[in-house]
Amino acid sequence: MDKGTGSGPGLLLIAPAPVVDHGQGRLTLDVKFTDGMRRQAALWAGLTGGKAAVVLWRGTQGMPFGAEYAQSDLGFDLILLPQGAPLPDDLLAGRAVVAASADMPGVWDLPQACATAGAALVYTIEYTLQTRLQIVGLDASRGVLRKGWSALWTLRQERQRRRAFRRADAVQANGFPAFEAYRGLNADTLLYLDSRIGAGMLATGAEMQARAARLQAGAALRLVHSGRLEPMKGAQDLLPVARALATRGVDFTLDIFGTGSLAPVIAAGMAEPLLAGRVRLHDPVDFDTVLVPHLRTRADLFLSCHRQADPSCTYLESMGCGLPVAGYDNAMWQALMQASGAGWAVPLGDIGALAAQVAALAAAPDRVLAAGQRAWAYASAHDFETEFALRMQHMAAVLQRRQGGEPA
Repeated sequence: MDKGTGSGPGLLLIAPAPVVDHGQGRLTLDVKFTDGMRRQAALWAGLTGGKAAVVLWRGTQGMPFGAEYAQSDLGFDLILLPQGAPLPDDLLAGRAVVAASADMPGVWDLPQACATAGAALVYTIEYTLQTRLQIVGLDASRGVLRKGWSALWTLRQERQRRRAFRRADAVQANGFPAFEAYRGLNADTLLYLDSRIGAGMLATGAEMQARAARLQAGAALRLVHSGRLEPMKGAQDLLPVARALATRGVDFTLDIFGTGSLAPVIAAGMAEPLLAGRVRLHDPVDFDTVLVPHLRTRADLFLSCHRQADPSCTYLESMGCGLPVAGYDNAMWQALMQASGAGWAVPLGDIGALAAQVAALAAAPDRVLAAGQRAWAYASAHDFETEFALRMQHMAAVLQRRQGGEPA
């Protein structure tokens, strides 16, 4: 097995990202995951002179935001395991740093394994226990008994997760809720905000001025939403909010980007006389070349009905395009809103309150524009390059500390 190490210390990442192996060196990977891995590999090489490798498990299904790649062109080493297979016993030999996602099971024995192998261990985490239990409760495919069993399994996993965090060299927490939930378990816990909005993708001054001129001239408020159209993501509330706005006589449009089990329901509902011509549903589109340009030039406000506290990339990505956010006060958006001043929050699941907030903003474009400027400024300080550099510098510092202060 290729250890993925060059002249410097090797970095091994263990991740739950989907992959479909087509054979002959061709595979389908999630685009955002691949972009992030490429960035991490380049930064790690620059900091330490070492190579990065990632462990993934083969799957059989496609993915809505995937693309086909040649394995030789990835820019990082890829270790593919059979679906459901445990980590190989020799996987850690020769590794200097192991970064493992604690959002997946099967990684709780790594503290001892890394200590034996002489590798530093950094866990990454996104979901809190509360979010995991919410996901179980919202799973319509499971009955009450299966949900109960899943909740018990989730609680057992949480105990193992917390024990492993205490024994790791460090933890990297994506988003405010995860950081608050776990920082007390490990003295070296880093907060980061994941997104794929790079410095070169941020809204330009001219685009921000064009949006301001349009809104100040009394044009319709252009709402946008992107993401998985699933109940656990709150997509079932998009059309009710739109109906409430239309009933109030608000001049608006709503563009929805994404796919999921609720897409047919949304497609049928947007044909209603009240919503016809106002709501448009788009298939998943390329992030860099289609979605970001749309957000920068054809939208004014991001509508979020997200009920969970997971650190959705969508917040920062929309903010970097100059869009403020109007959404529910889940723990992630509440904290991000307070830190950035980039929007508004209403009680979780309160469709009427969300519609009322958007209606008030439609009548006060200067408020939208001011929050959009704050959104842009905050996202600019936490862009893709900055956050990934922060993470890799942290891992390099963990390695240096483990090596007794010697440069990595």
